[in-house]
Amino acid sequence: MDTPVLLPLVSDPPGPAGLLDARRRPLRDLRISITDRCNFRCTYCMPREVFGPAFVFLDRKELLSFEEITRLARLFVAQGVEKIRLTGGEPLVRRDIERLIAQLAAIDGLRDLTLTTNGSLLSPAKARALKDAGLQRITISLDSLDDAVFMSMNDAGVPVSRVLAAIDNAAAAGLAPVKIDMVVKRGVNEDSILPMAEHFRGSGHILRFIEYMDVGNHNGWRMDDVVTAAEIVERLQGRYPLEPVAPNYFGETATRWRYLDGEGEVGIIASVTQAFCGSCTRARLSAEGVMYTCLFAGAGHDLRASLRSGATDSGLAQQITGIWRQRDDRYSEVRAEISAQHKKVEMSHIGG
Repeated sequence: MDTPVLLPLVSDPPGPAGLLDARRRPLRDLRISITDRCNFRCTYCMPREVFGPAFVFLDRKELLSFEEITRLARLFVAQGVEKIRLTGGEPLVRRDIERLIAQLAAIDGLRDLTLTTNGSLLSPAKARALKDAGLQRITISLDSLDDAVFMSMNDAGVPVSRVLAAIDNAAAAGLAPVKIDMVVKRGVNEDSILPMAEHFRGSGHILRFIEYMDVGNHNGWRMDDVVTAAEIVERLQGRYPLEPVAPNYFGETATRWRYLDGEGEVGIIASVTQAFCGSCTRARLSAEGVMYTCLFAGAGHDLRASLRSGATDSGLAQQITGIWRQRDDRYSEVRAEISAQHKKVEMSHIGG
């Protein structure tokens, strides 16, 4: 079978009502980093030679409290946010995260509350606690089923079995279907594409392949290391015929593909070769309360200072709307035109 042309199916954008940025993109998603710490040292995110023993992480008092996060989240929801994703660092290293989830789940108008984790700390009890607190869905990162490859990438000695157990724990707790994210880097784990597809076909979970991205400033990114979305689809098509599926909603990051034999679907996130800046509806809040309007931003906007200086909800809402209305980011569309000296915030600081 010939490989289909890899063009995303685009859903209709929302109507003109609501908060729009300078490019007429609505604010719909908020990704909240609750810690800049992680127990992994993934080579494409937090390489150990940079994030080693001498690296200075945020002090506890610099982090937003759960109450501060919830207050800001409520204001974002009032401006149109429908989905909140908790990230890090690794969010499960933050103590009592269930308390934050319960507070966020109580926000009127919030339709989707989810979390991204490396899974290493997701025991059966933890998964049940997260679900009971109000978490609706979960995404777990897994870059290979080969222990040697995976442990080389996570650089923390964590085996594949622990993450597979976490996926089972999440499903048993009702956090299903689980999304599994695999970052694909040439010369490292592209041979894991088909084994991963085989393992998760028919499982009810959704495997998503992510092009290796130039996040942060320390992962040594080169275009030559990117296994493109077209290559990934070609590999999959050679074994399992696929057909494209319409997106679930405007601004969905992954293009969707369905196995023709009915054994589920996969997603492909192609922000390098098929930029989706034009439909990006995401704002990001760092662990210390800085609002970023792009994953590849060089600077953000300090909301914590306003929070802690006595700003009213009205004042904070005006600050948020003012930032969003001026938003003009489209990094992935103009990547080739931007100097290599452009400094970006680290992904470990604002989540993926």
